Amino acid sequence: MARKSSAPSKSKVTRSANIELFLSPKKAPTAKPPNDNVDDESSSTPKSTLNEQLAKSDNSMTTATPNADSITSALPPPARRISKRKQPGEKPAAEMFNDASLAKKPRHSKGYAPPSTYAHLPALPDTITPNLLCLFVGLNPGIQTATLGHPYAHPSNHFWRLLHSSGLTPQRRLAPAEYVTLPKEYSLGNTNIIERATRSGDQLSKEEMVAGAGVLDKKIRKWQPEVVCLVGKGIWEAVWKWKYGKALKPHEFKYGFQDTTENMGKEFGGTGSEWGGARVFVATSTSGLAASLSSKQKEEIWEKLGEWVNKRREETKQVVGERRDDFEVAATPAVE
Repeated sequence: MARKSSAPSKSKVTRSANIELFLSPKKAPTAKPPNDNVDDESSSTPKSTLNEQLAKSDNSMTTATPNADSITSALPPPARRISKRKQPGEKPAAEMFNDASLAKKPRHSKGYAPPSTYAHLPALPDTITPNLLCLFVGLNPGIQTATLGHPYAHPSNHFWRLLHSSGLTPQRRLAPAEYVTLPKEYSLGNTNIIERATRSGDQLSKEEMVAGAGVLDKKIRKWQPEVVCLVGKGIWEAVWKWKYGKALKPHEFKYGFQDTTENMGKEFGGTGSEWGGARVFVATSTSGLAASLSSKQKEEIWEKLGEWVNKRREETKQVVGERRDDFEVAATPAVE
């Protein structure tokens, strides 16, 4: 009788092995001796401790939330602010591109009106003869003056009243239409620094006033009056800018006669001319809108001019109101 083997059957071995594997996971082979502080795992990587897991959890939370540096680096860089300040050595755009349209245009006052605005109005002729005692220079013709053809024609203008009160026209106050009698009877004349008409002086540009000063100087050189009376501070400021290339400072301004070095019409620099130029007298504006000075102050300034003119009339034996033989009214323009 054959002896039975004591080895368990295959099915039993398999079943017990499965139970053993289920109850006790297979240990990974290691060269180190077993350690009681390390739990058995099916993976070859040792299981981390509780403290390590907590640390990993904190790290994962920290990395999950982007910090300020990461946000800043993720944003696009701010746009570079372009400076409008001209850099040293930088050429103007008009010069770089040689384009006249890019050149700086002259600035005009807020109420500036181009010549085309009143181009339909006629020019006001000058009233000038040679060797006048005084030539009055206004700013430019107003609308009513240009329409009627009479200087200082607006009723609110005080020119004709001041001429009479100062003794320049001693017998009576002349009407604007009698302007033609000024040269032949009073040795006085009229012109303007700007020929074109506007509603007000604000409609003129400073550039054209400065240019007009040059034309005026040539006109004075041609007709050679003894005195040129600028009717308004703004006219003298334009003449000053034309002569010196800079604005007239407040402390440099005064009404009345100016120094003989400021004579107009002479050769520039005072050399090469037989005529010393016309003495400059700066009078107040006669416009009704000019209210910086009182009526009394204006009359006091004009009286100084009247005193000088009457003194010269006596010295030259001119009879006021008597027609001069050399009377010849100049047509506009007075300068070729």
